[in-house]
Amino acid sequence: MAKAAIAISGRDPAAGLRRAGLALMLGAGLWLGLTQAGRAEDTIVAHGVATLGTLSYSPDFTHLAYVNPEAPKGGEISEWTSGGFDNFNPYTLEGRAAAWASAAHESLLTGTADTVGEAYCLLCESVEYPASKDWAIFTLREGIRFSDGTLATTDDVVFSYETFRDFGLSSFRAVLAQQVASVEKLDDRRVKFTFQPGYPRRDIIQAAGGLPLLSRAQFERDKISLDKASDVPLIGTGPYKFGASKDGRSVSWVRNPDYWGEDLPINRGRNNFDTVRIEYFGDYNSAFEAFKAGAYTFRNEASSIQWATGYDFPAFTKGLVQKVELPSGDVASGQAFLINLRHPHLQDIRLREALGLAFNFEWSNATLFYGLYSRVNSIWENSYLAASGTPSAEELAILEPLAADLPDGILSDEAVMAPVSSADQFDRKNLRRAGKLLDEAGWSVGNDGLRRNAAGEVLRITILNDSQTFDRVINPFVENLRRIGIDAVHERVDDAQYENRRRSHDFDLITSHVGQDLLPGADLQQYFGSASVGDVFNAMGLANPAVDKMIRLVEEANTREELVPRVHALDRALRALRFWVPQWYKASHTVAYYDMFEHPEVLPPYALGETDFWWYNAEKAEKLKQAGAF
Repeated sequence: MAKAAIAISGRDPAAGLRRAGLALMLGAGLWLGLTQAGRAEDTIVAHGVATLGTLSYSPDFTHLAYVNPEAPKGGEISEWTSGGFDNFNPYTLEGRAAAWASAAHESLLTGTADTVGEAYCLLCESVEYPASKDWAIFTLREGIRFSDGTLATTDDVVFSYETFRDFGLSSFRAVLAQQVASVEKLDDRRVKFTFQPGYPRRDIIQAAGGLPLLSRAQFERDKISLDKASDVPLIGTGPYKFGASKDGRSVSWVRNPDYWGEDLPINRGRNNFDTVRIEYFGDYNSAFEAFKAGAYTFRNEASSIQWATGYDFPAFTKGLVQKVELPSGDVASGQAFLINLRHPHLQDIRLREALGLAFNFEWSNATLFYGLYSRVNSIWENSYLAASGTPSAEELAILEPLAADLPDGILSDEAVMAPVSSADQFDRKNLRRAGKLLDEAGWSVGNDGLRRNAAGEVLRITILNDSQTFDRVINPFVENLRRIGIDAVHERVDDAQYENRRRSHDFDLITSHVGQDLLPGADLQQYFGSASVGDVFNAMGLANPAVDKMIRLVEEANTREELVPRVHALDRALRALRFWVPQWYKASHTVAYYDMFEHPEVLPPYALGETDFWWYNAEKAEKLKQAGAF
């Protein structure tokens, strides 16, 4: 459920983690209490929940290990994004929400950037639950206030649950209904979540604790509906609140000077900027030109050609802009061309394999990307959860009962890898193989060089794109597809059209991300489950009963020993279904910024954290201003 909240809100409440055994949790400094019902049932009362192992941070920790607890507060950091926005509700498919629109919303539990499977109390001061995890009682901290000064109570927790239950995205509602039976206010500070019988308990508490907290008073006062666009920014209890916006092209969020949680150990050394500003641009090149001119100050560079050749402008050559590569230990994003299985002609797996053979990553990486990238092969690329080789005995035990609903070879073949191409854009071997697959699928080449089926219909493939930067990637792909007789079209649209067509599934291929967490759970249902075919996260429209069953097995895994082979089996099956043409990733952050920002010497493995635990050096900023940087 946590990933569902992430997916619709753009934030990471770090739920969806795993549980530890009772003895291990007691070893982490937890203690036994009595249930609020008064009967003598042993319960665990804790400052957090660990899924695999024990909590890394004890109840008396003073700050997170990767922050500078003495980081100064102040200054502004500004970044860019594409397109524009027309509303402030990040939880609806109506319109396009402003960047950072969910930043104000905190949750009962939160994760950290240096741990996996651990969730710590944020809005709550403790969480109580029995060993069965059939329910959990969260006790709120005292003095939690929304940014308008109103007190947050368990009424708001219940309201938030009911609002997401009734008006959240359909796939999120479906997961929530499976997990939570009821949410009950016990008093102004205690709220009880009762979980559905039969649903896996591994990370159920973390999932419940990951729900964003909404203000009931604001929703009623401003007549806001979660499923409708809103021109009123949503308030929250978080460290930032709405600052200003301009014409759907610029938005800023300011640090709340009265933030209730400023002194919490989990917040110390974080939320250091007075202002976070986001500037919108119509295309990548104009955004880069604006950065060179000082229109914004921090850039996470995603263009290999800009990274390799574009940093020769005066501010950089004078040393006013830093260009650095920082390590990342996170799972790759799973970036790929996703193939829309809702379209009848794309349901043939041979056709989909042929599409993959026509994309030449090796040529693209050498010619277009300056060798900066590695190929994506797995949903869990760059992690131990990626399947490899032939299935293990544990994987076979999972796959054998499900093999009838999976492609041939799932029990004996090595995990599907992206095809390797030559240095020539038109890799003849792969294109010949692609052509043979199309012949087998009933798409024959006519006198005009185009492929048609028995009904005389031309094989047409449309790749939807709204990014100027991707033109140089897609156009050679289109050329290769045309070379094997496909009437391929690169359809460039503006960002508004792109969003509308993405949400209505009006495309053949689209670039998106399907990478998953190191502790996957209910979020898998949103991305790959049959019930989510109508939603945006399952962009390819995958509906496969074997995948559904394996998702449930992953959710039910209670130990690392259970989890790893189940994820391997699922990864193997997803890759075998060939609903994607994998693209690329890099195991580092390539960033450029005006030399007034600083960060801890050692960054955590799972976050760059520039708006979280970096800080502003006022003395350096003044020198930049004196030098005319902006």
